[in-house]
Amino acid sequence: MQKETAQRRADRVQAFREELAQLEADGILRLPAAQRADLDSHHQALLADLAQRFDIDVSGAEKQLSWGMRIVSFLGALAISAALFLFFYRYWGILATPVQVAILIAAPVAATFAADFAARRERTLYFASLLSLVALTCFILNLSVLGTIFNITPSQNAFLAWGVFALILAYGYGLRLLLVAGMACLMGYLAATVGTWSGCYWLSFGERPENFIAAGTLLALVPLIPHRQYLQFAGIYRVFGLLAIFIAILILANWGGISYLPWRSTHVEYVYQVAGFLLAGGVIALGIRRRWPGVTNLGCTFFVLYLYTKLYDWWWEWMPKYLFFLLLGLIAVGLLLALQRLRRAARGVSS
Repeated sequence: MQKETAQRRADRVQAFREELAQLEADGILRLPAAQRADLDSHHQALLADLAQRFDIDVSGAEKQLSWGMRIVSFLGALAISAALFLFFYRYWGILATPVQVAILIAAPVAATFAADFAARRERTLYFASLLSLVALTCFILNLSVLGTIFNITPSQNAFLAWGVFALILAYGYGLRLLLVAGMACLMGYLAATVGTWSGCYWLSFGERPENFIAAGTLLALVPLIPHRQYLQFAGIYRVFGLLAIFIAILILANWGGISYLPWRSTHVEYVYQVAGFLLAGGVIALGIRRRWPGVTNLGCTFFVLYLYTKLYDWWWEWMPKYLFFLLLGLIAVGLLLALQRLRRAARGVSS
């Protein structure tokens, strides 16, 4: 059993206990006292065992505190990373080159060992997450500053090194935030590499959104490789990859002149507008079919964004503004009714 599985089991136990209490209050079901005591004892022992083995949250208050601890951990990592950067900026010039190189090499190594030390002694991994983010920041500064010291020609390969280092930390300790950081770096590397294949300078990869469509597609296909140890990573890959694709299509649907396609700008925009609607609809259907709520929500969000941007192009210039927003509200009501019908249909299939 993994921590995520244990947390879902604890959530089911809490939901069962609340529903049982409600049924007893409504007079629908009442267990014998001895059986109810055995059931409560079993649940209490089960939750205590899961909490001891996996350090999960077994109450609403614990969940709220866990979210607060995640936020504090992230903000603490940002603060320490900012302190390291400002330290380099303030005192770097007065240090000799050998001392600079030694600090650059030692900083990410020391932070990585500290993260490993914290991960072995704390199952919640808040301190490990904080120290891993600091280690990634030190590693990024390491390559950047060493490249400046030794006059190394910059390239997109730095994104690859940063991404691999972040993924090593993510898979080593099961850290989702490091996984997102690693995917962002790998996406930058893939997009820049695709851009160089077309003759662009690697730093100009952001000017061609289609580079991110290719990178996002590769990331979205990563879950085809089974993730047995960290099951939640598969969903993060899917959502992050699809998010990159949707954003790139949204940009190209409004500014077709930056596309690789050798067509007129308006024709390119029409193509990507149609592609955006088709992809969003397909993603919604796939998410419902495979029971991926994050994928379904992402598809619904961008379907509405594509629709609203298209309506803006059609109506904003000539229509009274109050009428424009009134029509948007009515369209939102229509979409709610359509989604409600889909929800009822899905309920009938599941029942």
